Amino acid sequence: MHGEYKVPGGKLVVVDLEVENGRIADFHLAGDFFLEPDDALADIDAAVTGLPVETDATAIAAAVRRALPEGAQLLGFTPESVGTAVRRALVTAPGWRDFEWEVVHEKAVSPAMNLALDEVLTTRVGDGRRKPTLRIWEWDQSAVVIGSFQSYRNEVDPEGAARHGFDVVRRISGGGAMLMAAGSIVTYSLYVPASLVAGLTFADSYAFLDDWVLQALRSLGIDATYQPLNDIASPSGKIGGAAQKRLANGGVLHHATLSYDMDGQVMTEVLRIGREKLSDKGTVSAAKRVDPLRSQTGLPREAIIERFVQTFSTLYGAEPGHITAEEYAEAEALVVEKFSTDAWLQRVP
Repeated sequence: MHGEYKVPGGKLVVVDLEVENGRIADFHLAGDFFLEPDDALADIDAAVTGLPVETDATAIAAAVRRALPEGAQLLGFTPESVGTAVRRALVTAPGWRDFEWEVVHEKAVSPAMNLALDEVLTTRVGDGRRKPTLRIWEWDQSAVVIGSFQSYRNEVDPEGAARHGFDVVRRISGGGAMLMAAGSIVTYSLYVPASLVAGLTFADSYAFLDDWVLQALRSLGIDATYQPLNDIASPSGKIGGAAQKRLANGGVLHHATLSYDMDGQVMTEVLRIGREKLSDKGTVSAAKRVDPLRSQTGLPREAIIERFVQTFSTLYGAEPGHITAEEYAEAEALVVEKFSTDAWLQRVP
């Protein structure tokens, strides 16, 4: 069996192994990481060989850590990444390039329509009716998008939202509120089969699915890192955040919003968030502009999106794609039935 795991911001970890009588046999670790001393590689191989095939990633990492000689240096990988690669080998998880990818960047639609498209396209990927897809959002009006489990009245100031022209909608994934002012953010969605993240913990899957965007940001000169659970950051503070929803049919929705240029004062008047919450997001003052992508790249939003698409396409062989008329129609029906209703918006009062 063969497994691979690209450490977000790090190196590729590759494992090859056999299974004999319910145990791992003939285990070999490889990759483009750095390891000192050299013979620590044999220690890692020996530590994993003989473990029961049911051993989870945490226990595999613990076995590796116990086997390492004192003072061993692991650069670009960790014992946990070895455990993840082993689990992916044992469940025969495919890699990114084992799929045919599409990239979709189409007309602006309403915020509610964007949310409905997320549900429709995730469902279709899970059913096998659509190729795995990266979709860049465009929207035709400003909105606050609250998480599936957030309280409407605790998160949003209705008067402030109305005053600044923000509609309020609720998405199917968890996480915090997104302030989607026109032209101020970059939002994308990934629709992937569950097999792509097989063998990964829920937390690890966040960084795994956003590793490509870290590479895109670094190519633009931003020292981007992933901060668990779901933040994309730089030394200047938070850039954006991600959220996920996993459907019963095997479709996985992973979407992220990155700030291009946002008015911090408007944020505090529309969202019920205080300076305490902003203090760990790289925003010293509530009135400060939150503009990491604009200020750190000096590029227009369109150029940043172009680099995102280029990076993803180069890494994974993605081709341009389109949303079909049937998919748009299904999403439009879902807006009427669900995303524009008070019952959905107020599901958590």
